[in-house]
Amino acid sequence: MLAPWIILQSWWSLLDLVSLSPCWLWRGAGAETSGWAAGAPSEGRGWRRTRRLPGGGRAAGALSRASGRTRRRRGPATSEGGPFPVHQRLSGSFGDSILDLLGGQPGSAVLLSVRIEECGAAAGNGSAPPAGARLNQPHLLGEPPREGDGDAAPAEADSEENGEHPPPWTLPRLPGHLRPLHYNLMLSVFLENFTFSGEVNVQVECLRATRYVVLHAHRLRVEAARLAEDRLAGALRVAGFFLYPQTQVFVLVLNRSLEAQRSYNLKILFHAPIENELLGFFRSSYVLYGERRFLAVTQFSPTHARKAFPCFDEPIYKATFKISIKHQATYLSLSNMPVETSVFEEDGWVTDHFSQTPLMSTYYLAWAVCNFTYRETMTKNGVVIRLYARPDAIRRGSGDYALNITRRLIEFYEDYFRMPYSLPKLDLLAVPKHPYAAMENWGLSVFVEQRILLDPSISSISYLLDVTMVIVHELCHQWFGDLVTPVWWEDVWLKEGFAHYFEFVGTDYLYPGWNLEKQRFLTDVLHEVMLLDGLASSHPVSQEVQQATDIDRVFDWIAYKKGAALIRMLANFMGHSVFQMGLQDYLTIHKYGNAARKDLWNTLSEALRKVGKFVNIQVVMDQWTLQMGYPVITIMGNETTDNIVGISQEHFIYDLDVKTKDSGLGNNSYLWQIPLTIAVGNTSHISSEAIIWVSNKSELKMSTQIEEFLGFFYYYYCSRFHRLLETLLIKAGYLPQNIPLELLRYLSKEKEFLPWHAASRALYPLDKLLDRTENYNIFNEYILRQVASMYLKLGWPTNNVDKSFVQASYQHEELRREVIMLACSFGNKHCHQQAATLISDWISSNRNRIPLNVRDIVYCTGVSLMDEDVWEFIWMKFHSTTAVSEKKILLEALTCSDDRNLLNRLLNLSLNSEVVLDQDAIDVIIHVARNPHGRDLAWKFFREKWKILNARYGEALFMNSKLISGVTEFLNTESELNELKNFIKTHEEGSAASFSRAVETVEANVRWQLLYKEELFQWLRKSLAH
Repeated sequence: MLAPWIILQSWWSLLDLVSLSPCWLWRGAGAETSGWAAGAPSEGRGWRRTRRLPGGGRAAGALSRASGRTRRRRGPATSEGGPFPVHQRLSGSFGDSILDLLGGQPGSAVLLSVRIEECGAAAGNGSAPPAGARLNQPHLLGEPPREGDGDAAPAEADSEENGEHPPPWTLPRLPGHLRPLHYNLMLSVFLENFTFSGEVNVQVECLRATRYVVLHAHRLRVEAARLAEDRLAGALRVAGFFLYPQTQVFVLVLNRSLEAQRSYNLKILFHAPIENELLGFFRSSYVLYGERRFLAVTQFSPTHARKAFPCFDEPIYKATFKISIKHQATYLSLSNMPVETSVFEEDGWVTDHFSQTPLMSTYYLAWAVCNFTYRETMTKNGVVIRLYARPDAIRRGSGDYALNITRRLIEFYEDYFRMPYSLPKLDLLAVPKHPYAAMENWGLSVFVEQRILLDPSISSISYLLDVTMVIVHELCHQWFGDLVTPVWWEDVWLKEGFAHYFEFVGTDYLYPGWNLEKQRFLTDVLHEVMLLDGLASSHPVSQEVQQATDIDRVFDWIAYKKGAALIRMLANFMGHSVFQMGLQDYLTIHKYGNAARKDLWNTLSEALRKVGKFVNIQVVMDQWTLQMGYPVITIMGNETTDNIVGISQEHFIYDLDVKTKDSGLGNNSYLWQIPLTIAVGNTSHISSEAIIWVSNKSELKMSTQIEEFLGFFYYYYCSRFHRLLETLLIKAGYLPQNIPLELLRYLSKEKEFLPWHAASRALYPLDKLLDRTENYNIFNEYILRQVASMYLKLGWPTNNVDKSFVQASYQHEELRREVIMLACSFGNKHCHQQAATLISDWISSNRNRIPLNVRDIVYCTGVSLMDEDVWEFIWMKFHSTTAVSEKKILLEALTCSDDRNLLNRLLNLSLNSEVVLDQDAIDVIIHVARNPHGRDLAWKFFREKWKILNARYGEALFMNSKLISGVTEFLNTESELNELKNFIKTHEEGSAASFSRAVETVEANVRWQLLYKEELFQWLRKSLAH
């Protein structure tokens, strides 16, 4: 428990307080003559002169409480086991600086505040002072000064304190009194005990008078802080400082107000542990030649730079950065810019000084300390590209593919945007552990190994496609996100939507014959986002974000996939050349700055005006970005006139009952400006495409038969591809249940990949709704009949390792893979036999001759059909392989077992980070949930381990929502729905939106079982009887 803060007049009076509690903290209040507020050590009797240690740097010595002898440490102690001791190692002359500024003598008169805490409390972590906490001045920290306290402040500063406004550190956003111009950040990294220390000097401009300096800092231990008008001038008088965890800010309290339109220099000394987690500045490891090696890397997006250094951690606060990193010479350091100079010390340490960055936001600042090796290439414009990875991966050439396509893609983007890449280099860093597939840090993009390392001899086409699209996505961010940054997180889709759209455009540039933007975009983006956006719990693409805790909910598939779909719609109705010209203008106008969606709309409208078209893009797109959902378009013939059709729109919602319950969803307020592309014709002639705009209800006069309509979510669907939409209409009850299965009859005659791919994706959720039902075998038999002829026709691929799969016919090989997957999943006997034969051959010969493009299918089928020995064999191979693509599909195969004991064993092992990487544990749990034999096990495991899972993934974008959705999306019984609702009542903290979507999904599943399941089985029985 916290004791009152005590005002002391000398160091000597402090000594008597040491014995009051074994855990305690120095606070606030450096000597007013120096202008420093120094947080003194949490153990010992005062600062002593620092000495050079054998390992380099300096350490601040302190008298031991027990013996009075000086003790030394090679770095700040870890946070485990209590607060940091006084004798932490400080970078360079930090210890000397503090001692000099405090006067250098242990008897110097300084005003200090001391807080007594119980052991285990957040000693030294900057917790907010309690209501009764006092500074050396009579003002209360965290409360406005009382009348008559201290010196009078200027009137403008008084407005911060007189109760008219809340204290600036309690606001959800930074108050805006100051803006950073430049950061000089010096770090010392100690991987031997997983700590780091730092000094940040921030040049700030005062925009409005204030006596509070407020910036972000979270889970840092601040040693001292100083503010001066410039580096040479004397320091301003500081009353004290504190950290306010509720808003994750650091507050420096001054004795007088800063003056508007003047610049100041803020200097802060701090240290913290390098945590074994996934955000901020965290550590990871890998094994090489039987030895575990460690590395440390950053992940700052969206709000985690504040965990690594005090900063203005909002995207609008762009500044330049000059970074220096001190580390052991056995490691190397990386950051956004190239190393300018390296200074080696005799004790085996080196300091790398990096070049100054352009103006940039904190969330894509980055650094890493590792002992990786690299390969490099160079673009035609001289940009140096390096790929850093584990030495064994580099030797195998696992990074060569990514390196080569990165060079080509940088040149593609430079040409497409007519904007050169802005930095002299781009590093790609492949790390074993990372919360996301990748992060677009400017000049230092970080990828989880599975999304960048690729060995052509053991990787499938689908794996190559995944790697390619992730790289295309991150490189697009070097322009959309890094060069031009959204003003605030409500428009995160401005960067993520563009990057997701260009995944398909950029991949088509690399592989023109794959035609992804015209085909797989429909199934993998449009269809998926329609599933999500048809829920009543959906939200607009642009949604209000008030504070840091709201940011997580805007990073979802609505921002990525619907954002991409809207951008694709824009490109289509504007015309691709005009759209491209508009993007070029947008980047030119806003480079090195911030932009909001209105800036994009204005630039694109101007691009249309230049070619004589007058469309107010903002009026059109605000309807798509500021309201949720999408319309169902109904086209009806006129009963009296043959060549007149009526076109109307209606807000699509899965649960039609919601419209009657929720007046907001049931009225006609949801309307869109729809650019509907049509082609008119008959069997002898089809007209060229034309666009009509549908705003509410329209009539259209036709001279001939309507052949096809192409609109927003329909865009580029020819008639057979409309079946994706029909699947949604069926699930929502708009159309009869038998329609999708009637359409499957056509599949046996279909020779193209996309209809098979669309059918497979549409059948998957239907299969999961039925796979635990008594009559599932009827559905199974019907699907097998539709697949049988194409399976026999295509056969199995050969394992010709000498032929690069990149050169193979993508469409043909992916069609074959899709058909084999359906055949094996639904129990085709020949498919099962072939998979078992291939697995048995691998076990007996210890040579894997399974064709690359179907390995995941064979592994999963073999584990599901064969005995426990096969599961143990796959488990052993998972541990022994170093190829990340192989490791991924082996781990997923283990979740296919029918043995519930093995599935339970795997679930429990998934939380051991030494066995399963943190980011992969979620996939294990979700894949077990997709297995009908393990669905209830995964659901039970999720509930029992929720506190552990939420602590591990709760702050990471996507991860909690992905886990919640993956575990619950196929629950479909009343008892499971009740279990979910009861669980949410006590456990939804921080994930309310994800749980709300989960409830709506499970309710839809239960409703479908009740209303439509028997209707579907009756139709299946009738069809199979013919």
